[in-house]
Order: sequence, then C-alpha cells, then structure tokens
Amino acid sequence: MKKIIGWLVVFAVVAVAAFYAFNSYIYNEKQGDAQDPKDATYVIEGQPVTLVHGRAETDAAPGSASKIITTYFGNEAVGDLNGDGTEDTAFLLSQSTGGSGTFYYIVVALKTDTVYQGTNAVLLGDRIAPQTTEIRDGMLIVNFAERKADEPMTARPSMGVSKYLKVTEGSLVEVAQ
Repeated sequence: MKKIIGWLVVFAVVAVAAFYAFNSYIYNEKQGDAQDPKDATYVIEGQPVTLVHGRAETDAAPGSASKIITTYFGNEAVGDLNGDGTEDTAFLLSQSTGGSGTFYYIVVALKTDTVYQGTNAVLLGDRIAPQTTEIRDGMLIVNFAERKADEPMTARPSMGVSKYLKVTEGSLVEVAQ
C-alpha cells in the first residue's frame, strides 16, 4: 500500500511540473518572444509580419486565394546598431504579393537581453540584385544593383546602388550619405 501511495505522489509531482513547464512554453509563444531573428515580427508597408522560421504567408485580401509570401533572403550583417552594446542582426526579406514582382526589404532584429525585436522594413526595390550588407560604425550599408530609370523591368539590374541606414529610437531610417 505504501508503494502505491509513493508512486502516486511521484506521479502527481511529475504531472504538476509538466503542467507548469507546458504552460510556461505556451505563454512565451503567445508573447512572441523571438529567440531568433527569423522568428521576429517586422513592419512592412505599415503591416506587421511575423516570421516563423524565416517565412510568413498571409491572404492578399480577405477570402482571396492569392497569398503574400514573405521570406528570409539572407545577406546577414551583425553588429550594434542601436548603441546598447549588444549585437543586432540586419538582413534582407523578399516579398511576393501575387503579381510578377519580388520586392526586397532590409530589416533589423534588435537584440535585447533575451529576445529579438524586429524593426520596420525599408524597401530596396522590385526585382533588384542584392549584393552585400554590412554594419560599419553603427551604420547599416546595403549594396545592390537595380535597373536604370529608362529600362524595362525585364532588363537585368546593372546599376550599383548603396543605401545607408541607421536605427533611431527603434526605427530603421535611411540617411543621406
């Protein structure tokens, strides 16, 4: 009889511990605590987009079969962009909205003590040719090729462009260079 009571106590302790561990996991998931930059929420064209393993898919319009697909493109750069002493991560996202275009954005995942917080996205262009992304002295520099103003969208991007950006009060902003 004592063995049965002992096993019941052990089972109850394990069940209570599992319950609290599972609830803690669910709570953290609902809070959107991104442990990885590819799982943070970014604001693209005024709309929050939450990546899950570097991908997000939403309806283009309510009830529409068309989807807006946002994916992690890469070109990562790591460095402190908001002056807090922790290394943040900048990278490109590509977004297809159901048409023929593929739009490229630069975003930053700001690292706090334990999680990443996404910034707004800055549009680089439609069907560009990404080159490099770097962080230098708190400045984010994105290099890519785009078409000349008089070229059709079918032309291969050939004109080199560099965009310079900074994080100001948690927002990513383009600065003149």
